[in-house]
Amino acid sequence: MVTTASRKDVARIRLHAQALAEHELHSPVAVVERMLAMQAQDFLAGKWAIGIRSPGLSAADVDAAINSGAIVRSWPMRGTLHFVPPADLGWMLQLTAPRLLAGTKTRQAQLDLDQSVIEKARAVAVDALTGGRELSRAGFLQALEDRGIGTTNQRGYHLIWHLAQSGTLCWGRIDGKTQVLVLLDEWVPRHRRLEREEALGEFLVRYLRGHGPATVKDFAWWSQLTLADARIGLAVARDRITEMNVDGQTLYLDSATDVGELGSRVRQRSPVLTLGGFDEYLLGYQDRSFSIDAGDLVRVIPGKNGIFLPIMVSNGRVVGTWRRLVKGRGITVESQPFGAFSERRAAGFARSIGHYATFLGMPATVNRLVDIGSDPTRAAAPA
Repeated sequence: MVTTASRKDVARIRLHAQALAEHELHSPVAVVERMLAMQAQDFLAGKWAIGIRSPGLSAADVDAAINSGAIVRSWPMRGTLHFVPPADLGWMLQLTAPRLLAGTKTRQAQLDLDQSVIEKARAVAVDALTGGRELSRAGFLQALEDRGIGTTNQRGYHLIWHLAQSGTLCWGRIDGKTQVLVLLDEWVPRHRRLEREEALGEFLVRYLRGHGPATVKDFAWWSQLTLADARIGLAVARDRITEMNVDGQTLYLDSATDVGELGSRVRQRSPVLTLGGFDEYLLGYQDRSFSIDAGDLVRVIPGKNGIFLPIMVSNGRVVGTWRRLVKGRGITVESQPFGAFSERRAAGFARSIGHYATFLGMPATVNRLVDIGSDPTRAAAPA
């Protein structure tokens, strides 16, 4: 059955799928299970993406989930760090890693990294980490150097990335402000085993559960699978998804979602949501027009350089950016709306920042609102 919906319906249902509406998820694990993968190269922003989707969590709660291995941080797709459910990382890498690794051949040649060097680095990792041992990034790079493997000029980073992509390494517990490297098979001893076509269907359904409604092209962009693979996933998962027609465009969502109930009633959790940089609510789609006006997108991605600034969301639409500055033991926050901000929105922004400060365990001061008008060069710095 195909459901006809409006663009506003899409925004409302996405708020529900993204766990940004009235209902709540009650743990970091529940959030990451819902979303499947949450971009996390900005470690603090990634943790806040979990926190805002489960009100009442603290940064320490997210840290505890990371330290216990209940959620894991690695490079499951797009060559970028994400939080993922540990049991799902293996089958995701089996689908996504081959294309990513093939695409690094030129860079490997530039760095003088052939397969023999990579395998030598893998042996170093296994020798150094087997038995539940762990190393900081600096410690692992030193171990490589001690075995005659140069790590300068990004060679070390590329080797860590390659070993993670090929299933040897992942990030483990937090030590200070960074994570340590561990062996994936020891940190995540139980992986789900899926055949390729089954995994493609699972990938699509899980994406739609946390991001839908969305198009097949959205999913292909997000996962960096080919459109052909995305369509195989669609064929495999047909009985688990629902179609929506929106202005002649076909979008899909998890069939467990009650479209009739959500389309008219769902509302975001507060008048203004303060989402971190790279949040899935905006980043998780190729077509972002359902949540932001085209003219405002450059204010969130200044210079179109791949850096997504923290955003403010009202009624499902991105209405500005914000930034934080750490001052002593507290933070100062400034919002930069794209237009006039009502008193209700201003109060909603202040409340949401209050939740952010509670999550961090730090007091926050909210500076006056700054209207950047039509000048995108004044966009905020990442939080």
